[in-house]
Amino acid sequence: MANIGGNCENVSDNIQQNNILEVFNNGYFENIQNIVVARDEVPMVGLQEAPRYEIEVNYNQFGANPPPEMNPVEDYFVQNNENSGSPLLYNPSSPQNSPGSESSTNAKPDHMNRASDLLMAVSIGAGLNKNKIIEQAVEAMEELFKLAIMGEPLWQHNGNGGMETLNGFQYLREFGSFDATMEQIMRMVEVGEPQCFLSSDCNCNFDQDVPSSFSKLNFEPLNIETSRETAFVEMNPMNIVQLLMDTKQWATTFYSIVSRTTLLGVILENVDGSYNGVLQVMSAEFHQRTPLIPARQCYFARYCKKHRNGTWGVVDVSLESLFPYPQVQFRRRPSGCVIQEVGNRGSKVTWIEHVEVDNRSLHPLFRPIVSSGFAFSAKRWIATINRHCQWLTTSTARTAPSTDGVLIPQEGRESLLKLAEKMTKNFFNNINSCSENVWSGLPQNFAAQDVRLRYGNILKVPGKPSGNIVIFTTSIQIPVSMEVLFDFLRHERTRNRWDLLSNQRHVRELVYVSNGENPKNRVSMMQVNSSPNKIEILYLQESYTDETGSYIVYAPMDIMAMSKILNGGNPKFVSILPSGFSIMPDKAPGQGDGAVGSILTLAFQSVDRLSNKEYMPQSTLKIIDAILSTTVASIKDAMLFGIR
Repeated sequence: MANIGGNCENVSDNIQQNNILEVFNNGYFENIQNIVVARDEVPMVGLQEAPRYEIEVNYNQFGANPPPEMNPVEDYFVQNNENSGSPLLYNPSSPQNSPGSESSTNAKPDHMNRASDLLMAVSIGAGLNKNKIIEQAVEAMEELFKLAIMGEPLWQHNGNGGMETLNGFQYLREFGSFDATMEQIMRMVEVGEPQCFLSSDCNCNFDQDVPSSFSKLNFEPLNIETSRETAFVEMNPMNIVQLLMDTKQWATTFYSIVSRTTLLGVILENVDGSYNGVLQVMSAEFHQRTPLIPARQCYFARYCKKHRNGTWGVVDVSLESLFPYPQVQFRRRPSGCVIQEVGNRGSKVTWIEHVEVDNRSLHPLFRPIVSSGFAFSAKRWIATINRHCQWLTTSTARTAPSTDGVLIPQEGRESLLKLAEKMTKNFFNNINSCSENVWSGLPQNFAAQDVRLRYGNILKVPGKPSGNIVIFTTSIQIPVSMEVLFDFLRHERTRNRWDLLSNQRHVRELVYVSNGENPKNRVSMMQVNSSPNKIEILYLQESYTDETGSYIVYAPMDIMAMSKILNGGNPKFVSILPSGFSIMPDKAPGQGDGAVGSILTLAFQSVDRLSNKEYMPQSTLKIIDAILSTTVASIKDAMLFGIR
């Protein structure tokens, strides 16, 4: 049985400088700009319809995915946190081709310093404020447990196979302030979407027209999203509680949902060595895998309580009612999970999401799936924690051969999985709309639509001019199921139909490590050959799918670096530039008529020596446009015309 990686007895994390130069030499925009954009007389819109044979040569050394290398010199990457724009870029007031919509990228500037404001508010008059927070947290815990155990008519299923959502008026009867005026409103307004209902603080939100006699009520533009999901999780209750109460573990586990987490203070500490009774104040941003869905910033109390029957509860509740702030765009009503032990190895987890959010700046492409509550639903949180459990099981499992009989040493398996995790985290962090990621738009005279781009780090290689890492992305709707699109993008047999670097070349999956029971969820090593004996590219790829969405993340790797990883080398010294795809359903299951299609987000990284934080040349913009429009056209052709 073959052993991947050879016999490297003295595996070192250091790699020589010439290897780094070899890896990155062909990864710059300037090396291909003359081929791609020298023919300025050809309109850029023509690239979208260009036959493949006209563009295949242009991308033989494309910098969209420069194969990175083991990098022991940490200052090769210098963080660039300056939020300066480029005179050739623009910050769109509305998404391209999406009239009537406001900005759909970053958080508003007036929310940036709220963490320090809230910390000061908690500190000043500590006794009074702490008592208010404690009272609100205790009430939120009581509501969470009621929501977890109650059924119909409070909870309803949205369509066939749809989510469980709250019936708004039933919720008000149970938890809200219910008086004669509210009774009159209920008689006059027919209930529509269950997830949109009156706020408990008497701010109304209806899809239907409200009678004129009530038009003077104080309305807020906040949509209410609710969902509940119950599932078995292969982790004991104490470990789940620790994942949620330890801020660092929470951010690490839910990196596909959470960013910029901060523990602002602890109001109540544990008394028995566990998290029972712990109450802490936190801030966080909640995101999706695209800059076109605004991140949701929130400041909230998180309270943990163990009940008499051994059931644990962890609840979040926003503090805006205690510390008012103008233009609140997101609030967490009592949300969290109830955890019951099942046997010796697992837990029954009931997760509840109940939020108010301003969706006016939402991009129209994502409006149906986000407004339904599915994009940030309880189902997504459960799916993420189950993925984490699968990952733990996979990383500690004994080595097993692949279908080709290739055996990865145990140390190599662990290093490969850690590197894949690093790659995927990097990808998610790069493409979300958290306030740290400042996105600009591509001017509208280009072929690719709704493009967002930004600068990442600065790449410094000894003896070479430094270059900026440019991250660029777009999203499109494709009328095929997530499963069909996921299989097409992840599989070795179809990669050369969309990957510009693999065009007309042979792609082979050398080895893979499965993650969980679904064989499509795996970490793979892909090899691209231009001839039987010539390896052009080696890819590391992770693919994963569940009912809430899918992703395919990949990055070119140097052969020597991969050899060291497969023999247990330290993945933290591997510099990696991931690109990939994120797939979401275009509407929630059970919502509306017709089949559920897909929304595909494409994201790439490249290194550009010609641009800087203040200027991006036209040639770079044209190459970005060419990469995106050509890749989109290839995928659409395959999906819509059956070339699979």
